[in-house]
Amino acid sequence: MRLLPAWCLVALTAAALAQAPAPSTEITQLRVERIEDGVLLSANVKFEMPAVIDDALAKGIPMFFVAEAVVFRDRWYWYDKQVSIAARHMRLSYQPLTRRWRLVVSPTPIGNSGLALGQTFDTREEAMAAVQHISHWKIAESAELDPDARYNVDFRFRLDVSQLPRPFQIGAVGHADWNIAVMRNQRLTVESGR
Repeated sequence: MRLLPAWCLVALTAAALAQAPAPSTEITQLRVERIEDGVLLSANVKFEMPAVIDDALAKGIPMFFVAEAVVFRDRWYWYDKQVSIAARHMRLSYQPLTRRWRLVVSPTPIGNSGLALGQTFDTREEAMAAVQHISHWKIAESAELDPDARYNVDFRFRLDVSQLPRPFQIGAVGHADWNIAVMRNQRLTVESGR
């Protein structure tokens, strides 16, 4: 029996990791409605948390998710005009000492010293349900919308690896397990919400 050199084992392991399928992420429900005050978005994003991310969370390293919604006005003579952009930044963390999950949500990137409101959860499932479900999120004001124009909404949801500690950012490059991202476009009609 011949043993493979160490460099061969490293190369085979790296090749196997590179070919691992990306986690399945999908938007199972997306609803955009126009009301008197503006535009509301509700969405459900479904994904399974990869083992490497679960392991990092269990060690107390927070994960950052971003939901973005961009409202475009249709133009026949040029590119569609961006009317409004809204972002929802979420930091999910596990507190090993108290065994509780904490979710902080903010319209701006969450820093270590910034003020933001948060919720605590007893189980991982409750915390993940709060991350994956967005309800009645106001993405545009009524003053920004023309009642006779046609609009589209681009909705994106992703794991923001740029906010992770530097060693994790380097380790996440090229690994499919760290690629949680999905996007969908939805037409906003004049009749919706009336």
